[in-house]
Parts: sequence; C-alpha cells; structure tokens
Amino acid sequence: MKLLLIIFCFSISLKQVYIAQSKSQTVLNSVSTKIKVLKSFYVEFSANAKNNKSGLNQNLTGKGWVKDQKFYASYGGNTIISNGIKTWTVVKDGKTVYIADANSNDDENMNPKKLMTLWESGFNNSYTNESTLNGKAVHVIALTPKNARATYKSISLYISKSSNDLSKAIMTSKDGTVTTYTVTKFTSNPTIEESKFVYDRKKYPGYKEVKE
Repeated sequence: MKLLLIIFCFSISLKQVYIAQSKSQTVLNSVSTKIKVLKSFYVEFSANAKNNKSGLNQNLTGKGWVKDQKFYASYGGNTIISNGIKTWTVVKDGKTVYIADANSNDDENMNPKKLMTLWESGFNNSYTNESTLNGKAVHVIALTPKNARATYKSISLYISKSSNDLSKAIMTSKDGTVTTYTVTKFTSNPTIEESKFVYDRKKYPGYKEVKE
C-alpha cells in the first residue's frame, strides 16, 4: 500500500511538471512567433546589475534596432553593429573594435533579437505563476540552463498576458550577480535606414581593430 501511494504521488508530480512545461512552452512559442514575423523592431531597456558580495550595484540603459538578420545595439559604453555577415563590437573603454563573422560567438554578441527569444535553445522552462507588473497581468516563467557549465543559474521571465510581449527578465549568475532587464519601449516594424547597420571606421578615430 505504501509503495502504491509513493508511485501515485510521483505520477501526480510528473503530471504537474508536464502541465507547467506545456503551459510555459505555449506562452514562449507565442512570443517567439510574434518576434519572428516582424520585419523590424526597436527596443529600449534599462538594466540593473547587483552583487551583494562584491558591492556591485550598476544601472545601465540600452537600445536596439533590428531588421531581418541585421542589428545595431548600444549598451552602456559598448556598441554592436551587424550587417548580417560581419559583426563589429565597439568597446569604448578600450578604444577597440572587435570584428567577427555574424554567426560566430553568438552567445557573446548582444543581438536584441536573440535576447528577446533567448529561451529557444539551451534552456528548460517551467510555468511559475501569474502575477502583476506595473498593474498589468503577466506570466512568470522560469528558465534553467541545460548545460551545467552555463554562466546563468536561473532566469525569470515576465511576459504580458494581453500582448505576449517580454516585459522583464531577471538573470541570476552563479557568482551571485543578479541582473534585471526591463523593457521600457518596444516598437514593431519601424522604418530603419540600411545605413544603421553599416560600420564606419571614420566615426571611431584612434580605435584599434581586432579580427576574431
């Protein structure tokens, strides 16, 4: 009888996990579909990185323009430009421009399109609960990396129930750093000039170029 009870409880637990994953995957699929059908988009976000052990408490803002496979992003003192073939990462502090193929080192490039759909590879997901964010109903979904050597320990996503937009992401690293990204503006299908995705070295005099 005791064994049957244990098996029954285990079966119920597995069913609850399956339901939670099914619900979260449905929500995430809706967000991915919405992003992928856009010809272009513009996003603004704020970020706070905090680590109590090291005393880190840093606030930054960022912007991103995306058109097809091309993007331009600025975050703190860095700028990343990609024409879909090459990617130029401009690091202001070191006065260095790193040049790489667009498909290489994807995890290190701040591609707004990838960040807005980061759950598509390398993560398991589970539905946490429904909540409110700035007075609006949101889905809260937990991501855990499949790779034990991943930088992040966990990620919590806050997705609008009414619009299927990603509103906030809280990323917890293994070193204890908690980074909170909040989307402050999102514009679908804006007109973006092709010149936005062209790297012009004349704008960065004195910068060293490094090919990766």
